[in-house]
Amino acid sequence: MQDKNQNKNASASFMPMQIGNYWKVDAQNYTEIKDTLRIGGNLYYEFYSIIGGDAVSKVFLRIDENKQLVESWPSSEGKVYVRAQFDGKLNDSFFTLNDKTTNDYKVTIVEKSDRKMTFSFDMIYHDNLKGQTHQETYIKGQGFDGNWNEIKIDGKIIK
Repeated sequence: MQDKNQNKNASASFMPMQIGNYWKVDAQNYTEIKDTLRIGGNLYYEFYSIIGGDAVSKVFLRIDENKQLVESWPSSEGKVYVRAQFDGKLNDSFFTLNDKTTNDYKVTIVEKSDRKMTFSFDMIYHDNLKGQTHQETYIKGQGFDGNWNEIKIDGKIIK
């Protein structure tokens, strides 16, 4: 059965998701889509990262029916964190958790073109971190922007 959330046309997506896709700096620093799993009935992709050769991170992402890049966790079924809104307009804002807790970021689309989108994150409910923004950028057909030495999308090395 085909899942409606699976990206079949990588060149049309800001975050192409398929098992085997990867973004590598070197053997000690990379992110790879390793697997899929269902959380709350929805298909998520497991993004496995190694940072500095010994730190491991796993995040579970999918693009929902509203073209939002969302994250969830098997241990927190029902909790969804919005990382990007690919259908949003320049200067639009949204919240990652929409619960006004200290970990709820206000996200603003600060760059949008047919090829690239950049989101600025601000922890507006955190007393010490409010105003200390960071940005995440996505490139159509590539996904994560960054200083990658090698990128593999849908079975093809694109860099």
